[in-house]
Amino acid sequence: MSEFANKSYWLIGASEGMGRALAHKLSAEGASLILSARSADRLNELAEELPRASVLPFDVTKMDEVRAAVAEVGSVDRVVCNAGAYDPMRATDWQTDAALAICDVNFLGVMRVMGEIVPGMVQAGRGDITLIGSLAGYRGLPAAIGYGASKAAVISLAETMRHDLRGTGVVVRVVNPGFIKTRLTEKNEFRMPMLMSPEEAAQKVLNAMAKQRFRTDFPAPFSWLIRALDYLPDLLVYRGK
Repeated sequence: MSEFANKSYWLIGASEGMGRALAHKLSAEGASLILSARSADRLNELAEELPRASVLPFDVTKMDEVRAAVAEVGSVDRVVCNAGAYDPMRATDWQTDAALAICDVNFLGVMRVMGEIVPGMVQAGRGDITLIGSLAGYRGLPAAIGYGASKAAVISLAETMRHDLRGTGVVVRVVNPGFIKTRLTEKNEFRMPMLMSPEEAAQKVLNAMAKQRFRTDFPAPFSWLIRALDYLPDLLVYRGK
């Protein structure tokens, strides 16, 4: 029997891209799904394609909507936080409102959701949380104002949660993809190494969710290169800049 069969997952950020592909893969494994994102229309279209799915649209940037959604979901104890926003932005072309909007979805949105569901999981003594970060969160990269910092914050949050929730029965994992071919990455004008389809990325996430391993980075070897940058001296990383 599948690891996911007859289990219920709340998938936040399900309407597009990797989240949508992950919904299909979880459903194919026998899971029941609560699908969330801002677009009710896209969620309803997705739910019609799946045998065991309900729709709960809400905006992670609005605290009242987050609280209402958590109250409606009730005691679900398996959550995937995949809501994301992205615009390529250099420091030389800083757009404050756009940068803050990215951070509000990618990091503060996670904080809002986690703040409302983690206490209940701890009290119940069970839970399974998957946070979707990014390889861009490991190192400051060009044209990533807002996005890189927000994903770095998600990774840091996951690490803190892993420490604090040890022994509570609540499992936390962070999954950090590289470039995925979506409507968001179509904005990029640079070459994206080892670009993956949403379906390929979703399979990697599904594989990670079947384990209690804390951290999953992909694709290799691109993820190895990104992590290796941490060990290089700044003189080499920023040479000529």
